[in-house]
Amino acid sequence: MPRPHTLPAVKSSSLKLRRQPRQQRAQERTQQILDVTAQLLEQVGIDNLTTLMIAKELKISVGLLYHYFPNKHAILNHLGVKWLEEMTTVLEEIENMEVEKMTLVEFVDETVDRLLAVYRNQRAVLPLAQALCAIPELRHLDAEHDDLIISKMIIILRRLGFLATDNELNRLGRAFLELSHALLIVIVDQRRIRAERTLADLKHMVLVLFETHQADNRKTTRSVEAP
Repeated sequence: MPRPHTLPAVKSSSLKLRRQPRQQRAQERTQQILDVTAQLLEQVGIDNLTTLMIAKELKISVGLLYHYFPNKHAILNHLGVKWLEEMTTVLEEIENMEVEKMTLVEFVDETVDRLLAVYRNQRAVLPLAQALCAIPELRHLDAEHDDLIISKMIIILRRLGFLATDNELNRLGRAFLELSHALLIVIVDQRRIRAERTLADLKHMVLVLFETHQADNRKTTRSVEAP
């Protein structure tokens, strides 16, 4: 059975906030740092982003920036955790839908639309989402993101009547994750008509994936190798 999902703990002390902001002014400054970092991520990308650039944009000294975050990766880690928090909220909303009463078409439409809303809302953080696996200090966030979506999909596919083994549903969850992530990132950068067409294509591909395997049973999928 899939294990319950919990948000990731920070893996290293070098990624933690210098101190938890308790006063309103400190909380506001922390949020400003995160907002500006997200904006710069979209403009210059992760490789070119520096703490000096962040401090300059905020019109503060690098020393003051380090008062809140010890390094660039600590800021990126905090943004990554916020991304996971929003993704968790949306997936829990999907899980709470009466999926047993939905057709596959209705489920795919609703699920993809809700995920797209997260991607559009977190657009400035998408360069980070794309590069998490390339940053050793942040790879745990990439793993948590994948585990979150796959584990939720196993539960939901069961409720939709899928009879395959957990192992096979894990494989389908992974396929859904990789397909949807790749195209949702594309969609948020496209103009309206092009985005609508790509979104329709994504929904069609996901629907075909699920329809193809909905009737699979444990007997026919028991030999699928472990992930």
